[in-house]
Amino acid sequence: MKWLVDMLTSTIGRKLIMALTGLFLILFLTVHLSGNLQLLKDDGGKAFNIYAEFMTTFPLIKVISIGNFFFILLHIYTSIVLTQRNRAARPVQYAYLAGQSTNSSWASRNMGLLGTLILVFLIVHLRGYWYEMHFGGIPTQNYGGKEVKDLYAVVKESYKQWWYVAFYVISMAFVGFHLLHGFQSAFQTLGLNHKKYTPLIKAVGYGFAIIVSLGFALIPMVMFLKG
Repeated sequence: MKWLVDMLTSTIGRKLIMALTGLFLILFLTVHLSGNLQLLKDDGGKAFNIYAEFMTTFPLIKVISIGNFFFILLHIYTSIVLTQRNRAARPVQYAYLAGQSTNSSWASRNMGLLGTLILVFLIVHLRGYWYEMHFGGIPTQNYGGKEVKDLYAVVKESYKQWWYVAFYVISMAFVGFHLLHGFQSAFQTLGLNHKKYTPLIKAVGYGFAIIVSLGFALIPMVMFLKG
């Protein structure tokens, strides 16, 4: 087992962890967006409330949810360790040369900053919805004789506040930029870096980053405009 521990705690091993946890979180974002789109249905929140109830009570989903929190924390911790190692290996900060700066995107040079801003959003987001769903005094709706927590009402109320909508939309821009680099970087770390495949992976990554971040951002804007 020592060889496994040594491998996972090495720089290469930690980059592998970053890639795998990143891909898991990309999958989570896809599922989460599909669920959040239920908010836009004109049914008084029924579809979203049933979805939210399922996601918080079904045993397998609850286990996956715990795993998701673990992977988020592992992703954050690993990124901090890698950043510290990079700084230790290059203690003297130097300015980017013109030729060097053009070889990397703004997102790739600021993944730490983007990750920190996303973490701030995540804490606010979890406090406003996840915490309320599990521990808040949320009213219920009756669907077919079953009492279901009305999380839709909580979301709708929060999206009536322009400042929160603005905060959410700006945060989704951070998510988009983070994904722009993270998607391609994950596949590159896993060895899928070839002149035949890299352009396709990069294109898919750009498309995914735009669709996911725009999809999440549109939901609060549409609900805000509906009032």
